[in-house]
Amino acid sequence: MGLVIVVSSLPSPPTRISLASSSLRRAPPPRLVRLGRWLRPSSSFGGALVCKLDYVTPKCSTTNTDVDLNNVTTENGGIEDHPSLPSGCSIPVVHLTGDVLDSQLLNLVTKRTGQNSVFRELSGFSKGKEDIFAAIPAHPEGLYALYASYFFGNFVEQVWNFAWPASLAILYPSLLPVAVVGFFTKLAIFTGAPLVGKLLDHCPRIPMYNSLNFVQAAAQLLSATMIIYALKTTSHSPKTAVLVQPWFILLVVAGAIERVAGLALGVTMERDWVVLLAGKSRPVALAQANAMLNRIDLLCETAGASLFGILLSKFNAVTCLKIACGLMVCSMPVLVILGQTINRLSSHVLDCYRIPDKSFRLGLLLDAGKIFENGIYAIRHGWNEYKHQIVLPASVASVLLCFNIALAPGALMTALLMHHGVSPSIIGGFSGLCSIMGFAATFISSSLVKRLGILKAGAAGLIFQALFLAIALVVYLTGSVSRQAPLLIFLVSIVLSRLGHMSYDVVGTQILQTGVPVAKANLIGTTEVSIASLAEFIMLGVAIVANDVSHFGFLAILSLFSVTGAALMFCQWLANPTDEQRKLFNFDSD
Repeated sequence: MGLVIVVSSLPSPPTRISLASSSLRRAPPPRLVRLGRWLRPSSSFGGALVCKLDYVTPKCSTTNTDVDLNNVTTENGGIEDHPSLPSGCSIPVVHLTGDVLDSQLLNLVTKRTGQNSVFRELSGFSKGKEDIFAAIPAHPEGLYALYASYFFGNFVEQVWNFAWPASLAILYPSLLPVAVVGFFTKLAIFTGAPLVGKLLDHCPRIPMYNSLNFVQAAAQLLSATMIIYALKTTSHSPKTAVLVQPWFILLVVAGAIERVAGLALGVTMERDWVVLLAGKSRPVALAQANAMLNRIDLLCETAGASLFGILLSKFNAVTCLKIACGLMVCSMPVLVILGQTINRLSSHVLDCYRIPDKSFRLGLLLDAGKIFENGIYAIRHGWNEYKHQIVLPASVASVLLCFNIALAPGALMTALLMHHGVSPSIIGGFSGLCSIMGFAATFISSSLVKRLGILKAGAAGLIFQALFLAIALVVYLTGSVSRQAPLLIFLVSIVLSRLGHMSYDVVGTQILQTGVPVAKANLIGTTEVSIASLAEFIMLGVAIVANDVSHFGFLAILSLFSVTGAALMFCQWLANPTDEQRKLFNFDSD
């Protein structure tokens, strides 16, 4: 039979232990059992034993433990009234976690009882209190430390993302060197992301986090050193000659490694750590945590570019790069300390191991002689896991949004507006408003989740974006954006569409966090980013072929079709939910 013990350690929320043993006999309900200090019995789970203890360590894990049950007594009499239990009964697995809403236990109890209100039975909460509890993170202190770590790491990364292309542009006033670095970066992400994701899913979290930070900082320092060397020693040469110089080859390699490491850090914090700290089954708390991470990302993107731009206006490029290197070196110990702080403040929840894969061998995966073979296997394995995930339509919708490179702020939009004689100040204001809309969306998304549920909030964001992009396309095809009124409507429509885009970005991330198992979160997340990079490759290839401004309408039509297709596919999935989906997103039921 199964034995379930619900344990509470005040003042934290209730936690529980799940014990499975075929050698235990079913206790006759509802007798009050004293284990340490008793609080109350329960017979609502068909004879399962439920009790609360006052003093329990908030985290433990043990395997194949012999438990002596000879000294268990009941409130009204001894256990001699019933057949005795064996004194050395073996309990295969004992596991305790800090989240009372863990989906595996809830699914187990739901199957036993056939009841949907398992959470209220476990905790004794009413519907109103349940909603309040759903907004409380499982580890709020750990979340605050996560925000600090995310800010420091992301700020340095955004400074560097602005520094290296600006410095290359000063060295060679051509787009070719930047385009080549970007090309190989996308290629590295497409091929290397699944391999790194497999590593993340099979390695301890904290050591892997520290290693990735070290690799990223080392790659950034190497890249900065190569650019400084080129600025000091290299004279202006033909733009094609720079591509074969040793310093540029090292820059390309270091840039690819830096991006893959940064991507892995982003995935592990946004898809894995935040889920453990906020609580996978606490949708409001998870939505608020995702929104906060997006705000930090937008803030760092703006602040990082602004800081290096100000430095570049006051000092030469070499001095600015040295300042950026100083930031990288200083941030490294801060990030390591914050990683340990996150784990300590969350009762060492990050030490919890994922489900082990017996066929996985770290040494074989990193074998230099088989690195290509292992990479192909990791890509194939990542793709298989990706296409069989429960929330595949939500992930595919995110990939389809990456095809929108025309009706969005970026290089193509800037080139179009410059061609039509739009003032650079207006173009800058347009980009700023798009960022403000993205920032506002992070506040709106958590409210949408609370009011509509996760799935309906995602559909609302996609429909909102497709609607305003359709307006922008109609205005562009029917009117001249060189005139003030059509231009204003065109730009405002795109700005408003960013509200829906960023809302779905936040909500879509939460859908994937909820639907993807923790043991596969990094592999599936990195595979999705890899496929999104492929989508950007395809659209950039189309843009290279149709490089004349007169073909912008064709690119805009393709962009609208991709967004509309994402909205239709997501709504079709929402209209035909499976039993597994209903069970997974039980907070969405009205």
